[in-house]
This record gives sequence, C-alpha cells and structure tokens, in this order.
Amino acid sequence: MNYDFDKPVNRRGTLSVKWDVAGNELPMWVADMDFETAPEIRDAIQKRAGHGAFGYTLIPDEWYESIQNWWETRHQFRIEKDWLIFCTGVVPAISSAVRKLTTPAEKVVLLTPVYNIFFNSVVNNGRYVVECPLSYDGECYDVDFEALEEVLSDPQTTMLIFCNPHNPVGKIWTKETMERIGELCWKYHVVVISDEIHCELTDPGKSYIPFASVSEKCRNNSITCIAPTKTFNLAGLQTAAVMVPDETLRHKIWRALNTDEAAEPNVFAMTGAVAAYQKGGPWLDALRDYLYENKQAAVEFIKKEIPKIHLVPSEATYLLWIDCRKITEDSEKLAAFLRKETGLYLSSGIQYGKTGEGFLRMNIACPRAVLKDGLQRLKDGITLYIYT
Repeated sequence: MNYDFDKPVNRRGTLSVKWDVAGNELPMWVADMDFETAPEIRDAIQKRAGHGAFGYTLIPDEWYESIQNWWETRHQFRIEKDWLIFCTGVVPAISSAVRKLTTPAEKVVLLTPVYNIFFNSVVNNGRYVVECPLSYDGECYDVDFEALEEVLSDPQTTMLIFCNPHNPVGKIWTKETMERIGELCWKYHVVVISDEIHCELTDPGKSYIPFASVSEKCRNNSITCIAPTKTFNLAGLQTAAVMVPDETLRHKIWRALNTDEAAEPNVFAMTGAVAAYQKGGPWLDALRDYLYENKQAAVEFIKKEIPKIHLVPSEATYLLWIDCRKITEDSEKLAAFLRKETGLYLSSGIQYGKTGEGFLRMNIACPRAVLKDGLQRLKDGITLYIYT
C-alpha cells in the first residue's frame, strides 16, 4: 500500500498542544507528528467507536501477544507475558517509578542533554537531578564513563534514567556501551529506568538494542518503558507499557502504577495499540523512509544555506539537534527571537540540561512542504539574528 506523507493535515482548532499557536506561527517543537496515523489503526478505532458504548476496559491477551510478537520479530528479543504491565504513558510510569523506588532527597542521574520531562519527574517528586554530561566532540555524543562512575558511586544516588535511543541527540546506543552502564549500575545498586519510546524511529537499515537484552545484570536491574505512541502518532490515546523481567522490581512497579491509578486503559488504548503492533509494520517502514528523506533534506539545506549552524549527525528519532554555538551560547534567546521574527517555534536546548545551551531542537516529522517552510524560516531568522 502507498502511504501519502505529503498530505497536509490541518491540526489547528483540534485542541492540539503543538498547534495551539498564533496563525502566523509554525510549531516544530514538541515531539508529535503532523501525519495521520496508519489507516489500519484508524479503521480499528473507528470500528470500536461505532459500537457506541465506552465503558471500563479490560486488558486482553492479544495486547500482550502483539507486543511479544512485535519485539521478537523486529528486535529479536523475547518478552515474557508476565514481564508486561499496562500504563497510561511513559512519563506517568517514570514518575511512579521515581516515587516508589527512591526516597525524597535521593539523587537520580540523567545523561544530558536529555528529554526535558525527565527533570520534572525527578524534581517534582522531591528528588535531586544529577546531570552527567555526555561527551561531545563537535560531531558525536558518547558516555563519559569516568564521570558516570563518579556520580553512580555516591550512596545517595539510587536511580539512572536512560534514554534509548537518545532524545534529543538521536544516538543509538551500542551493546558495549549499555553493558558498561549496566555493570556500573549493578555495582553501585542503582536501578535503571530505560525510556525506549523512540525505539522504532531509527533510520532505515539501523536498529536499536533493548537495554534489557544486553546482559543478565541489565535485565535484572531495569524497568523498560515502551509505547506505540511516538511511533504511530497516538500520544492522545494514552497507551504504553512497562517491561520488568525481575519479579521483585516488577511487583514494586505494579504497586506503584496501581497506587497512582495509572494502570487502567481508556476505551481506545487497547484497540489502538493492538492494531499498531499487529498491522502497522508496513506503514512504519514507509514512515522511516520518509523521515530519513526529510532528515537528508535538512542536512543539505543547513549545510548549504546556514553554514553558521551545525546539525549533529543522528541515527534515530525525527528530532534535529542543532549546534548554534558559533552564533550564540543563549539558545533560549535565539529560540524566542526566531519565534517572534519568523513565527518558527523550536525548542531551546537549555531545557535538556546545562550542556544544551547553544543548541536548538527541531521536529521534522511533517510533510515535505512544511519542512521546507520551516527551514526557510530558520535561515531567515538566523540571518536576521546575526546582523541585528
């Protein structure tokens, strides 16, 4: 089947968080896509909606089976049914885990720059964020293991929130890197929360490795958060899962999610997730090709038209991480300037940790015509910023 990702989708006036902006503004910030989801998923949801009764919903066996089959087929990792727990979202799961597995005033490590909401899940629950900056050589990011061991060895450090693949830098972590992380966390009794929500959004020919698959220590000391929401543009359905192989950890997370009332599905959560994992593969493969073409178009445009900024190479996600430090160290000011002068709404890098200063994040999961508009606005705004 041919899927038309060039088709414009008007999201204004739909209560969209992303598109609730002024009429002249182009939002390319929050990580949801401007594409209709797979037709197979829409058909399943419409069929369910046609029933007309929307009561409390059970979790069927096919939900477990669809996740098991998907991970075994696409990622060569066998997930046991007992390992899976439904939850309403990855962020609620992380916040519940922070509350259950750590105590107030303990420390949680983040490998920064990293997804900004991780900070909220820690700070809002009375814990301390410890930023462990990734090393960056101007091209690639990696883990600074000397710095990581130092922060993990602190007895007050009890959790590491890991992003695999990494948002915002688009890094696919290697087995060797994750094995070393797993060894250190095991050594210092630090539990790992692995957010793998972007795992399907890798470049064509690239694949991610589940953290729990890497070693026995990684498997027995981790909680993995997964969801079809980023992959299939279903965030509004509030459907996700946590995967916990260790029985003791799993019981604690099950208690945490149920205590926080985050373990019961809405009426469309099962329908959407099962349809995605059972029938969404061809659509996803086409999407990955389209996103890669968008990424390449952005690479070429920025290199030719805006040489003062640098696009960090990535292998995953539909998010561009843009190094603007030759222009300014204050990307918050730059983002505000771009929005005011051109209407282009991007995320400032400081949201992702101190090492994000001087960077911008740009969402390119949109039709090609929208991407071209955004890139032109970026060029116009950068040019104006430099000469103002």
